[in-house]
Amino acid sequence: MTSRERWARGAVIGLATIAVVALALLWPILARGEAWWTAKWTAWPGPLGPHPSTADALGWLARAGWCAVLAAGVLAVPYVVWRMTLGADARVPRLGLPTILPLALGPRGWRTRLRDAPGVLRGGALLLAVLALGRPQSVLRGDRQEEKGIDIVLVLDLSGSMAAVMDAPASELSSGSGVRVNKHRPTRIDVAKDVLIDFVKRRKTDRIGVVVFAKQAFVLSPPTLDYALIASLVSKIELGVVDSSKTAIGDAVGTAVARVRRSDARSKAVVLLTDGDSNEGVISPEYSAHLAQKEGVRVYTVQIGNGDDVDVQAGTDLFGQPVYARKRFPVNPALLKSMSHETGGEAFIATDRSGLENSMHAILDQLEKTKFESEASTMEDLFPFLLVPAVVLIAFEALVRLALVRRFP
Repeated sequence: MTSRERWARGAVIGLATIAVVALALLWPILARGEAWWTAKWTAWPGPLGPHPSTADALGWLARAGWCAVLAAGVLAVPYVVWRMTLGADARVPRLGLPTILPLALGPRGWRTRLRDAPGVLRGGALLLAVLALGRPQSVLRGDRQEEKGIDIVLVLDLSGSMAAVMDAPASELSSGSGVRVNKHRPTRIDVAKDVLIDFVKRRKTDRIGVVVFAKQAFVLSPPTLDYALIASLVSKIELGVVDSSKTAIGDAVGTAVARVRRSDARSKAVVLLTDGDSNEGVISPEYSAHLAQKEGVRVYTVQIGNGDDVDVQAGTDLFGQPVYARKRFPVNPALLKSMSHETGGEAFIATDRSGLENSMHAILDQLEKTKFESEASTMEDLFPFLLVPAVVLIAFEALVRLALVRRFP
């Protein structure tokens, strides 16, 4: 075969591969149409934020590495097609003959024109399979609905005093220098987490966010309708993840107000759960209440405990049982009451689980509703629409090899 004939044959092979891929994509396009134009390829790393965490950076690197693998797979398609067509000629066994005139004049069947079909089919299948590994997804959007809801930011105290025991029946106590019991006694943070999770699960159309604080304030989640996410995040809260030596109530309320400042809801509220007095922070509690009043955010305060002596685990004995000591943590109900009254909210005091639950539900009863648009959306995987044609092409290639273009050494 001359060089010119090889180039012509290579052009035909390339056009045939493109045609096969186009035909294979016909079904996905007809089945999902415009969804492909807005599809999200989950393997694509996307941009990183200005201050990414270590987990975000590692995830980005993993996706970038996977994209590199997929790109290598796409670039390998031309090589696979060449190796199975033009490249296969170099691997055909040869027999030396004194003359080839009889072979040149011999009959040629129509199946010789299909000898490149297996390579074309496999190249198209490989390309579709690599695209399927990119896992394209389409966002299925539902109808917009007007729903009533409130924008709420829950602010939870994580200072050291939240380790104090709450809901401890007197029958469980024993005499001694310390207080020893035979089973776990729930602490204030345990009860607060349970009550908040139950509170979140009872909501239907309220956008809820979470801020945690001790010496500093941190946004655990901005206001969202994803209640499962909020419940999961709250359940994982533990004391000690932030510096718990101080209590920055002003910073916490100011951070919460900033999260709902741009909200279009008519009802915006901050629910503060704390068991101590403010003794740290850049923003004073009084000024944070002023900011909330200026932005139309009601601050509801729930004081956990009343300042009496409480039990705090001081360690364990020789048998591994917890030993408790009596401590007193200062509270400032006057401060919490002034903050809530300035913003149009209300102050509550809860000394046990039922009191905390009643306080949370009383807060909701006082909030008026506001309408906002919600739009339910789900993700649909589109990769099966690429994977099925790839499998069909592989099966078709096997049939062509068995029935039409069998090679003999």
